[in-house]
Amino acid sequence: MRVQSSATAPTRIAVDTASPKTFAGLAQAALGVVAFSLTFPATAWGLEGFGPWALVSVRSVLAAVIAGGCLLALRVPPPARRHWPGLAVVAAGVVLGFPLLTTLALETSTTAHAAVVVGLLPLTTALLSALRVGARPSRGFWAAALAGAAAVVAFTVQQSGGALTSADLYLFAALLVCAAGYTEGGRLARVLPGWQVVGWALVLCLPLTVPVAAVALAQQPPQLTVHSVAGVLWVAAGSQFLGLVVWYRGMAAIGIPKASQLQLAQPLLTLVWSVLLLGEHLTPAAPLTAAAVLVCIAVTQRARG
Repeated sequence: MRVQSSATAPTRIAVDTASPKTFAGLAQAALGVVAFSLTFPATAWGLEGFGPWALVSVRSVLAAVIAGGCLLALRVPPPARRHWPGLAVVAAGVVLGFPLLTTLALETSTTAHAAVVVGLLPLTTALLSALRVGARPSRGFWAAALAGAAAVVAFTVQQSGGALTSADLYLFAALLVCAAGYTEGGRLARVLPGWQVVGWALVLCLPLTVPVAAVALAQQPPQLTVHSVAGVLWVAAGSQFLGLVVWYRGMAAIGIPKASQLQLAQPLLTLVWSVLLLGEHLTPAAPLTAAAVLVCIAVTQRARG
């Protein structure tokens, strides 16, 4: 009897893996990746009618209103006091730092260029996560990480005529702060639902983003156009909240490794959107560098086991 029950356990697991819940999780994670891939084109649209500070603060306020409404409607209690320092890191990196730095970069950079540079984000997050938890990655991991970094640096220097521009510096800084926010958010997501981590981080920023939005809008009144309004609404509702909700739901259903593999397609999707929505022209180096970065990230994922 003992042998028979142990033999049936793997069969049950195999059936569960192919369950409708798994396919739903894959679909939700894929929707999250698509939502994130539209962030840069939507930001470029938003910049047609909003200044960078107004765009970032308004998107954060709108996303916080949506998140706060969900938290109130579901009567979610505030997190324990010990979680607030981690939420502050998420807020500084994901809610404020990354949107502001990438928006400043997109004032002078194309979305295709920014997509290739920020394509290094999963790799940067993996590096910071390894350092944060005290892991010792393999030599293959470090070799792929360095190769990916070298490809991105070579691309940015070549595109800027031999020197890094201010937009490139903004993008590299955005990589670091967002990776720190993702790393801390991933740690908190072990004890809190992922959407609540994002929701509370957004709400935490309201005392800062509301006055900044008021001052920015007063100093530089927005030029409301179809593009600018659509861009702001998407980065607020789509990228900064709903995209994260379906992403975390999908990740919970299929697991972090499978979800991270889906996210490898994000830079290439952004390149496609930049052509279709913004009419940008890609240099041959952009898709080639994006593909090289994706290969390096895939190697690091495999090396991490």
